[in-house]
Amino acid sequence: MPIQVKLDDLLKQRQMTLTELAERVGITIANLSILKTGKAKAIRFTTLEAICRELDCEPGDLLGYESEA
Repeated sequence: MPIQVKLDDLLKQRQMTLTELAERVGITIANLSILKTGKAKAIRFTTLEAICRELDCEPGDLLGYESEA
């Protein structure tokens, strides 16, 4: 998939665990893990907003696009 999720990198930069982020955002660790591994098919804007708020980042810091060509 050409959309890359850079959640793992942001968590390392912020010295935050997936568990801590899940608690702050109010979603399950399992759902956050699906996003982190790039297996998510969609993300709600409210979830994206909450993640960006807690990680102090922009959506473009979290998501990237890499052409398959």
